[in-house]
Amino acid sequence: MVRPVVAPAQRETREARLGRAFVALSDTLTTDYDLIELLHTLLDTCTEVLAVAAGGLLLADPNGELQLLAATDEDVDVVELVQLSAREGPCLDCFRTGEPVSVGDIAQEAARWPDFARAARDRGFRSVHAVPMRLRREVIGTMNLLDPRVRPLDDADLAAARALADVATIGVLQARVLHASRAVAEQLQEALDSRVVIEQAKGVLAGSAGLGVDEAFRAIRAYARRTNTPIRTVAAAVVDRSLDVLRPPRPATA
Repeated sequence: MVRPVVAPAQRETREARLGRAFVALSDTLTTDYDLIELLHTLLDTCTEVLAVAAGGLLLADPNGELQLLAATDEDVDVVELVQLSAREGPCLDCFRTGEPVSVGDIAQEAARWPDFARAARDRGFRSVHAVPMRLRREVIGTMNLLDPRVRPLDDADLAAARALADVATIGVLQARVLHASRAVAEQLQEALDSRVVIEQAKGVLAGSAGLGVDEAFRAIRAYARRTNTPIRTVAAAVVDRSLDVLRPPRPATA
């Protein structure tokens, strides 16, 4: 598969893009923020700022096992699920060590991660960069950035990715402060459950409206944003066919 190369805005500096990215992430950190929306915002901002094609995000469940919670497209879904099934790959190594794993040419690591390397190649990816989501010694997950080019990330790019992941990590862990009686593990389990509903909704909408699954998710997420509704709530309504996200929401009545 030939994947498009994402190019950054020509006239905008890295600092300006980073500034917008931090604002976008901070805007999601309201008292009752939507964790799924936060994770997708993190991926959107990182792929834009670093000009990489795609990304995925894994968080540890209550048993300490990584689970896929967000991805920019279905190709990343496949690669990440192969990685988890094979229990090998950059995100697994990153999670175990708490340190970034940056690979400019996946082909050179085929012996180290054979299943991951094969899946990445088949989906058009040639470089990968895994960044831990950690606060001090606690690692709660990893972010994976993938690109069709053989491309190392320089120190400045890796520092930017880590800084953005740190903001999102603080957002996830702030549950300990905002909800003292509620364990973070419970919040992560809710996010895992939400992903199941969202995947079902993507399939329902794709089948009923003749859309691709990526396009279906964009429609669900756009509706959730327009109406300030949690993505899981919108997805559940799509699954039970009580909501058509392709129609404009009705204006609120006085």
